[in-house]
Amino acid sequence: MTDDIRLAFAHPSERAEASSQTPCDRISLRDYVVQVEIGAFQKERGTLQRVRFNVVVEVSPLTGPIDDDVDRILSYDKVTEAIGIELEAERINLLETLAGRVAERILLEPQAERVFVRIEKLDRGPFSLGVEIVRSRDGIDLAGQEHVEPPQPRVVFLSNAALGSPHLAGWIDQLAAMDAPLIICVGAADVAAPQARHAMAQRRIDLLAIEQNAWVLAAQDSRCMVVGTRTELDWAMKNDQICIWAPSKIVLDAVDGPSASPRDAVALVAWFAAEMHAVELLIIGDAAPDSDLAVRAVTAETVDIT
Repeated sequence: MTDDIRLAFAHPSERAEASSQTPCDRISLRDYVVQVEIGAFQKERGTLQRVRFNVVVEVSPLTGPIDDDVDRILSYDKVTEAIGIELEAERINLLETLAGRVAERILLEPQAERVFVRIEKLDRGPFSLGVEIVRSRDGIDLAGQEHVEPPQPRVVFLSNAALGSPHLAGWIDQLAAMDAPLIICVGAADVAAPQARHAMAQRRIDLLAIEQNAWVLAAQDSRCMVVGTRTELDWAMKNDQICIWAPSKIVLDAVDGPSASPRDAVALVAWFAAEMHAVELLIIGDAAPDSDLAVRAVTAETVDIT
């Protein structure tokens, strides 16, 4: 397999000397450089760095003449499109994660048989750091990779007054019985959060304050589970699990993050609801925000919220 990777990125004349049980045509994207925020280290957050992609795709030879018809081939645009889609989906920490996602997306194309992906960071020093992977069609459950639209949830914001209401359990009963998956959101508790001089540090502190309140709510009702990733949210919605949103990861990893401060919890939840394509945003105990979604607001004294 190591030799396969070496030959994939080698000069065509070198590859010609290698034999293959199933000869394939190859298309390649070489030295494709983009600027992106990526990396697991704190110093890599909030900073763009250059990342270079080299991708080689083995495709099944066409039967019959091509007739100079672009629709009969795997277009190079599909390769750059796969990279763009994965970079725009969310902020990624690891090159290994990015390489795997790009490869799997390319393999959704019916012509693609095997994909070699090399990704390198160019700005970490006087050298390049990178990963190389190979993925094949027969090694991936493509049926599981097909895009399936996740359910559209009902997003509910509970103010601190609502969290302390005797109606809380009844509200959750009503919401759980309604026609959409339920994601509950909260703001920070009515306790002053620590203050930091650095804006990024303060943002993290304010997000963590919201998550502390999320755990307080989870402790009050065992039906509710604190969830912080999109993958977990998608799974929970498909399995009728009530979620409480822990915002740090999704907010910090968003390519186009919210302009709202974590201290403006209702505006932050409105952004999240739009990201989740919510069927409704219900605000209990606070004013309704501006949103293109269907929004309702009720007081913390309301008993029937259906």
